[in-house]
Parts: sequence; C-alpha cells; structure tokens
Amino acid sequence: MQDEHRAAQAVPGPHPAATSARAAAALAAPVRAVREAPRRPMLIAGAVAFVSLLTYAVVRHFVGTSMVDMIVYRAEGSAVVNGGDLYGFRVTEWSLPATYPPFAAMLFVPTTWFGIGFLRVAITVGNVVLLGLLAHLSFKLVGWPRRELRPVGVVLIAGCGVWLEPVFTTLRYGQVNLALACLILWDLTRSDARLAKGVGIGIAAGVKLTPGLFAVYLLVTGRVRAAFVAGFAFLGTFLLGALFLPDATWGYWTKYLFDSTRVGKTEIVDNQSVRGAVARLLHTPEPGLPATLAAALVAVAGIAIAAWAFRSARVLPRAEAWGVCCAAVTAVLVSPISWTHHWVWCVPVLVLLAAEAAHEASRPAAVRRLRWRPILVATLIAFCSFGMWLVPHKGDLDQHLSPLSQLPAAVYPLVGLCFLLVAALRIRSRRRAAGLPLLGLPARSAADPAAASVPAAPAPERQQAPAAG
Repeated sequence: MQDEHRAAQAVPGPHPAATSARAAAALAAPVRAVREAPRRPMLIAGAVAFVSLLTYAVVRHFVGTSMVDMIVYRAEGSAVVNGGDLYGFRVTEWSLPATYPPFAAMLFVPTTWFGIGFLRVAITVGNVVLLGLLAHLSFKLVGWPRRELRPVGVVLIAGCGVWLEPVFTTLRYGQVNLALACLILWDLTRSDARLAKGVGIGIAAGVKLTPGLFAVYLLVTGRVRAAFVAGFAFLGTFLLGALFLPDATWGYWTKYLFDSTRVGKTEIVDNQSVRGAVARLLHTPEPGLPATLAAALVAVAGIAIAAWAFRSARVLPRAEAWGVCCAAVTAVLVSPISWTHHWVWCVPVLVLLAAEAAHEASRPAAVRRLRWRPILVATLIAFCSFGMWLVPHKGDLDQHLSPLSQLPAAVYPLVGLCFLLVAALRIRSRRRAAGLPLLGLPARSAADPAAASVPAAPAPERQQAPAAG
C-alpha cells in the first residue's frame, strides 16, 4: 500500500509550462490557418470584407445606432456593483428595464468600467469578431468546406455577414446573441466523450432561458450525460445569482419572469416568433390559446425532426448539423418573444444549405439536380430582406396588417417552418433511398464497436466523411 501511495504521488500533474504551451498554440491557430489558406482567394476575401465593413460603417453612421440593449446591460452591471434595484430601474428614452436573470447581470459588471463611447466601439468590433467565430464553428459543425478554405469563408462571413438583418440588428442594439450562439455551438461541436460537454449550453441558458432547448436536444438524442451537465451548469448559474443577489433572484424567478410586458409587445413586427405571427394574424395583442397550441406543436415537431436527423447519421450526410440547426430554429420559433436579432442562427443554417448546394453543384451533369441552390438563395434573400421593417408598423398598425403584409411581417417564422419541413423531407428521402424504415435504427458513432458489424446501407448521394476540425 505504501508503494502504491508513493507511485500515486509520483504521477505528475498538469505542468504549468505545458498548459501555457497549449494556450499559446490555441491563440496561434487562427494566424497559422490564415497563412495556410490559398493566397489569392484569401486576398480577394479580405478585400471584399474590407469594402463591405467600410460600407457598413458609412451606413451605420447615417442610419444611427442607439445600442440601447448595451445601455441596459451596463445599467444592470451598475445595479449589481452599487447594490441598486436590478429590476426596478428604467433607462433610455424607451424606459427599458432589465429582463435577464441575475446571473447575466453579474456578467455585465465589466461594462461599468468603461464609458459609453468606448463600449460602442468595443462591442461592435467584438461582435464582428464573434461573427467570424460563429462562421468557424458553423464550418466545423457542417464539415465544409475543406480545412484550408475555411479561413477564406470566415473572413467573407465576418465582413459580409453584417448585412444579414439579424446580425445588423444585433450590432445596432449592442446585443449578446452572437456570444451566446458561439458558446452553444462551441459546446455542440465538441466530442460527446468530453465530460464537460453541456457546460456551455447551461451557462447560455443562465443568461437567456431559451438555450435550454438544446439540453432537451441532447437528451432526446441519447446524450444523457451532456444534457444533465447542461442542467447542472444552469443550476450553478442560479445558485450564483442566489448567493450574490438573493433579493433579485427571488424577484426574478417568482415575479418578473412571468411579466411579459417587461420584455415587449407580442404583436409588433420585431417579434419573429410563432406567437408573434399568430398575434398579428388574429389582430390581437393577446393571441392566447391558439398561439400556445401552435408553439407547442412546433416545439414537438421541431425537436422530433432534430432527433430524427441525428439518428439518421448512417445515411444522412451532415446529420448532426441538420439536428443542431433544427433545434436552433425550433428554439427561436417557440420562444414567446423572439426579436429579429435572435435569429443570428441564420449563419449556421446558411452554411449548412451552402454545403448541400456545393455538393449538388459538384455532381456530374447527367445526375445533377437544381434543388439546394434555389433554397440557399431564397433563404439568403429572406435574411437580407429586412422584410418585417417594410410593412406599416408604427403605433398600433401591427395589429391591423393587411393579408398581403402578413407575409413579410412574419418572414422569419415562415422561413423557419419551411426549413423544418425541408429537413424532414431530406431525412425521409435519404432513408428511403437507403432502403431503411422511416423510424428506428439509432445512429452509431465511429467508436461504437457494434457499428462495425452492421453493414452500411447503400446511399446514392453518400459523401465521404469530412475531416474533423
């Protein structure tokens, strides 16, 4: 026993130098990736991104950017620092209150260290960087394009993605949506073998509750441990809030969480959820039971399609990407209020559709079909259209929209529902082409020894698995 004890003591722990080396390698990875990218495409992408961002800066100057949400975040951080009433203040000319859990307010404390002018620049630049990170994580999720081309795509999306309406509005209001999307996607693109998988989702749910739906996605796809890790991480955010802000925590979870008037009006065109679309369709600020039933139906269908995609991995290329995107679209559809900037999940959706379109275009002309390219173009146009802002919506006009105005006023819910339908048709088509039943046959990982004994079903369009990264 003494020998074993001495041997256990002799086992070296993580060396600080090794940890520092790993951190330095991680920081150097983006620079190395840019250097390894094809030179000419990289230069062209850089020039296009520079012109796009310069044009955006000019437009931003003339349009004006209130960054009201950033001001609310700063006020929340100030309330934490100064011991003020977190849910009692109102700021900006719109009298906006705090709407996030106390844990989120604690994260906003650093914003109190700087002035408003500096924060406007820093948060804008930071969000553009996060847009590039979201593009990188989307490429990693989808497994497309080739590794050496991904820096080119990251630069293009970081530079040109600012014209996507959800991203444009995120930058205009100084929102945190890109940060949360990156945190969630980072978590989901990690190996299922990681013991801490789910932590990112739990933390994101501690800031905004809607990301909790991704824990449900993990659960229904059989990754029970990761789902519980997400749940415990969320519980940790609650306990931190209760420890440092007990009164605010009690008030939020017993009162303010259920006060929808603090968040905003359901029927306005800013709200691109199923509930908002039903409210405008019924010309009422309180859509009641019809909206609740519609959202519940979409929630069940969306999660079912996401799980169906994941469990069809043996015959469905990019199955995990389809599952994650379906879960993301479902989350913003069923949230009672989903502002247009919550739809930054359009970035991985567009990357996934672009991968399908690229595969379609690469097929021999004799068997090539024109299917994914029109879907990609239509989806891109929808997210760049600013359609909801083109309909009359000042005052109470949101409640009196004509039938013709209902479509652009609900452009994102319609796109989201169409995406879920396309995903379901895609899965059904792949399973039928492989001669498999529509249900059953759960997905097997490459590490599953039983998978080797099960022959893969024939799949006419089956792609070679992309390199991990």
